[in-house]
Amino acid sequence: MTRELTQAGVDRLHDAMADRVDRGELPGLVTLLAKGDDVRVDPIGFTDFDRTEPMRRDTIFRIASMTKPVLAVATMMLVEDGRLSLAEPVDRLLPELADRQVLKSIDGPLDETVPADRQIVVEDLLTFRMGSGVILEPTFDPPFPIVHAAQERQLVLGAPDPRTPHDPDEWIKQFGALPLICQPGERWQYNVGTLVLGVLVARAAGQPLGDFFRARIFDPLGMTETGFWLPAEYTRRLPSYYMTDFASGKLESRTVSTPSEWASPPVFPSGSAGLLSTADDYLAFARLLLDKGVHRGERLLSAESVELMTRNHLTGEQITGGGVLLSGKGWGLGMAVAVEPDAVSPVPGRYGWDGGYGTTWFNDPNQGLIAIGLSQTSDFMWNGGMDEFARLAVGASEE
Repeated sequence: MTRELTQAGVDRLHDAMADRVDRGELPGLVTLLAKGDDVRVDPIGFTDFDRTEPMRRDTIFRIASMTKPVLAVATMMLVEDGRLSLAEPVDRLLPELADRQVLKSIDGPLDETVPADRQIVVEDLLTFRMGSGVILEPTFDPPFPIVHAAQERQLVLGAPDPRTPHDPDEWIKQFGALPLICQPGERWQYNVGTLVLGVLVARAAGQPLGDFFRARIFDPLGMTETGFWLPAEYTRRLPSYYMTDFASGKLESRTVSTPSEWASPPVFPSGSAGLLSTADDYLAFARLLLDKGVHRGERLLSAESVELMTRNHLTGEQITGGGVLLSGKGWGLGMAVAVEPDAVSPVPGRYGWDGGYGTTWFNDPNQGLIAIGLSQTSDFMWNGGMDEFARLAVGASEE
């Protein structure tokens, strides 16, 4: 394993991403590759298609579901503190979820249920096997009664950064009034587990989720530009957000999450998708995991916790049921894990996750590599850009 990145590989990645910007697939992005002390940050293009502001190394991004691994680390810190156990039922801290009922049929009436076979445990939330989540059949969150009920209660279960009117206590009360979709432990279902887990972690910590993140993760790691909100002078640096309108086929500006919305604390800090961050800040977090829980000589998390987070916990059937979201990967605690050779690398073991606004991160422990790609164009996730980024990032670290 080389201790540095190859210049030819770094150049190939830059050229490929710059070509996508030049073709108008996205206005710009920031890429970061790190291998030991060799860190290459590459701001490409602009923060919007009007080209008013160039991408910079310190550009702040809505990282959406890249929040999930941060929440997983926070959870494992509480486990190591003795304030949580992965095997304990969530009822102790979330009595709203005691005595669960489960739909007889995923598309059936809400009053046609059976009792849950067992209680939901903390690990179920981290592995997305709690019995509730984004429905992938036949489309994302189809018009089933359970989906309508969640929408009517304004629970916002699947959005990149949920702007719900409910505070955490009211949110979990409203969610607890709904039945589960399937039995706990049965299926992998995306996103809802970490929404619930964010409420649980705050209660276990005895403080708001953002305060716990700040005290135990962000401040120790020097992540000064990461949070559920940032002062207005920071959020003004947020890029515009774009996604293709599937009806027209045109890439369009979307205003679902404006800079002003991020300039004050959210009513509901989302453990699923609620953070802002920068390339260098997220590098500090990624390096903590790659270094098995040690930051600059200080242990913040045990190596055993990191190992538990970064190995697969799903069955083959559950991986297949994850469909396009997992694409054959397994799931650890709060992040995906490559369990087989794939188009990115012939060696399994890569772990990380992406964000719905067009952000991606993975660590490749076999190469000692950290790769981060930050855009605010959702199409980057499915137009081949993110896949190309991953392949070339791994290629840049190989001899």
